[in-house]
Amino acid sequence: MLDIKWIREKPQALIDALVKRQWSEEDAQAAVDDVILKDESRRAHLGELQVKQERRNAASKEIGNAMRNKDMALAETLKEEVNGIKAFLAEAQETERRNDKALEDALAVLPNVPLDDVPVGADEHGNVEVRKVGEIKARPNWTKEHFEIGEALGLMDFERAAKLSGARFTILKGQLARLERALGQFMLDLHTSEHGYTEVQPPLLVRDEVLYGTGSLPKFEEDLFFVRHGEGRLGLIPTSEPPLTNLVREEILKHDQLPLRYTALTPCFRSEAGSAGRDTRGMLRQHQFYKVELVSITDQQSSLAEHERMTQCAEEVLKRLGLPFRTVALCTGDMGFGAQKTYDIEVWLPGQNAYREISSCSVCGDFQARRMDARYRPKDEKATRFVHTLNGSGVAVGRALIAVIENYQNQDGSVSIPEALRPYMGGLEKIGA
Repeated sequence: MLDIKWIREKPQALIDALVKRQWSEEDAQAAVDDVILKDESRRAHLGELQVKQERRNAASKEIGNAMRNKDMALAETLKEEVNGIKAFLAEAQETERRNDKALEDALAVLPNVPLDDVPVGADEHGNVEVRKVGEIKARPNWTKEHFEIGEALGLMDFERAAKLSGARFTILKGQLARLERALGQFMLDLHTSEHGYTEVQPPLLVRDEVLYGTGSLPKFEEDLFFVRHGEGRLGLIPTSEPPLTNLVREEILKHDQLPLRYTALTPCFRSEAGSAGRDTRGMLRQHQFYKVELVSITDQQSSLAEHERMTQCAEEVLKRLGLPFRTVALCTGDMGFGAQKTYDIEVWLPGQNAYREISSCSVCGDFQARRMDARYRPKDEKATRFVHTLNGSGVAVGRALIAVIENYQNQDGSVSIPEALRPYMGGLEKIGA
């Protein structure tokens, strides 16, 4: 959530930022005008409320004076005035709640403001390559996609998964199931033992306010799955970013506690509502998948350096696995709702003869912290500040499995095991023939 004080002071800066994010000038102007109008209405009502409260207090004292002076007529007049103010205040509290809610709702749909160095563009074609790592080998004519290899091995089953759950689900069996488990364990071990992240096993079902805190609600409700819980509901996590980031919600941290770094390996659940017709073959885009998440909580001065560090931690996974990849800076039109800046890491998939996203690392500034009311107290300062939050994939396990299968496939249909994973596979060097 953006700072309403900043919006009041620099409305044109927000309009310009929204236009960079591919809003029309008219829509951006209307959104900014609307949020400022709602804030002015809220502030005017609070001003009137304060005047009424002050008059009530003064009138109450005047009643006492009138009673002492035996001026009963004045006392009765003042009592009637106080009763009228009390009735106003009772209704005004509900008006205050409505005004607060209206402003919050208007702010909740405004995306974060991109940093100045984010490339401006309409879509993924405006993304800028930062670096490329690894050699792209010549593609033999026997190269296959992951689902062809997995099905031929008898270890990847989409038909039975569809019988159980419908489209966009996969059953892995035998050594492919073990390979996916090995990838997750390898990533966790790397991030905890070498990169300084603390492993967390969070709930997979969370409250609406947790999803709101990281920006999944209200904008992306259709992409989420919900289950009934009591008289309300709980949401299945689309990634472990919501529970990990919300570990600091409604807290004031000491400055020396920062940075906090968390990682988790969890199932993730997405309805993929906006992905009809995209990546329907294979397991590239699933309703249920595993991902290792990285979350950092920092002070204001450290977040940009932490963003570079987090991206390097994710890249190290692919380096250890020997997978070619490139890192791109997302442009304003392709960047996520809550991000100030995002790096996507795209792994090479020889079966598709293309780079595909396997990690997205974003710095959010205080955007999420305002929604969560997460603060820290700087050293030698009385006032608190909002923390800065970052999140990234470290990395998507299912997509890493796809990349290993396709990059380590052999002409005889077998799949070699990367050396980094062999200790997790009981020393196994190859799956299949």
